[in-house]
Amino acid sequence: MTDVVEQKHASVFRSLKYFNARLFFFGLLLSNIGTWLQLTASSLLIYRLTGNAADLGYNVAFQFLPMLLLGTWCGALADRHNRRRIALISQALLAVQALLLGLLDLSGVINVSMVYALSFLLGIIGAFDNPARRGLLTELVPQEELPNAMSLNTAVMTGSRIFGAAIATALIGPLGTGWLFILNGLSYAAMIYGLTGLRKAEMYPATVRPAGGSPVREVFSYVAGNRRLLTMFSVYLVVSTFSFNFGVALPKLADRSWGDDRAFGWSMSVIGIGNLIGALLTARLRVVSLRWFVGNIALLGLASIGMAFAANFWIAFLWSVPLGIGGAAMIAAGNAISQQESPPDMRGRLLALTAVAFLGSTPIGGPITGLIADIVSPEWSLAYGGVIALVCAFVAVLAWR
Repeated sequence: MTDVVEQKHASVFRSLKYFNARLFFFGLLLSNIGTWLQLTASSLLIYRLTGNAADLGYNVAFQFLPMLLLGTWCGALADRHNRRRIALISQALLAVQALLLGLLDLSGVINVSMVYALSFLLGIIGAFDNPARRGLLTELVPQEELPNAMSLNTAVMTGSRIFGAAIATALIGPLGTGWLFILNGLSYAAMIYGLTGLRKAEMYPATVRPAGGSPVREVFSYVAGNRRLLTMFSVYLVVSTFSFNFGVALPKLADRSWGDDRAFGWSMSVIGIGNLIGALLTARLRVVSLRWFVGNIALLGLASIGMAFAANFWIAFLWSVPLGIGGAAMIAAGNAISQQESPPDMRGRLLALTAVAFLGSTPIGGPITGLIADIVSPEWSLAYGGVIALVCAFVAVLAWR
């Protein structure tokens, strides 16, 4: 019995025994703290410029539309070419985008149209960066540790929200949004350092996809023929579209229901605490099951509804923790399941497909959430996603059974 438990649960941080993984995650943590600085600051900047949640929805639509259009193709590119080189170039370009946004803000000429344009540029660069950077992670640890590495990646990506959102909320008053964008631009140096310092001799070379063929059609055909992946991706897509639009729903909810738009940043930070817990709970699993995936979707749905109708921001903070746990555990489980079911030469494409499902659906869900906040109520802009998540969890259980 003890052997069975040890096979199912192992060290949460076991991937960190590999030097390349430690270096990669160190750079990713510092860089993503900067990313959350920018995401928090840009949401508050647009909301203070317009006062409309719909404009926040349009901004995330511009940011993630390139992922929807290019994501799977970029995943095929990452399977065919050197992922480390692609990631280095894209990280440098992301730094330039952040610095340009900061300079425009500090000069006083910034407006909503400029933010939209730079968000679109951010999305184009991110569409190339996401599958290459995440695919590179599969070369840093042996195959049996991939579910753990993917879950730790989610822990860093979402858990860094704890520090990034909190720092942004604390500094936005004395510094303004422009300097926060500059700080994000500088933070990419950590990720570039991590990528350049990888030990090639200790890497696990990727299986390169042969030239030619129909790489995008192949990955869709593979998912359609795999019942576990098809169930996972279908639910993942719907929940991602409607239940993860916190940056759109929360600024207006914080302002109208909790009395201070800065509560948006603090609530995002508390959600980050839950994210870290959820990702680490997933990281401890040797094999990630659909049951774990679906159970955390249900937790996300319940917490979203509870947070939406919280009487004050203290109660909202309490709901933020399970909301973060369910959200990050769902993301980590989706990534892990995709890699458990993936042939070696299709890892980049399946990672890109999860990114398309999660981020590429935002151009649809973001504007819808913003319009609900402006036309119906800020509360329902968060709660409707929770209702949809619960329905998806129920449908997934039926399909799985």
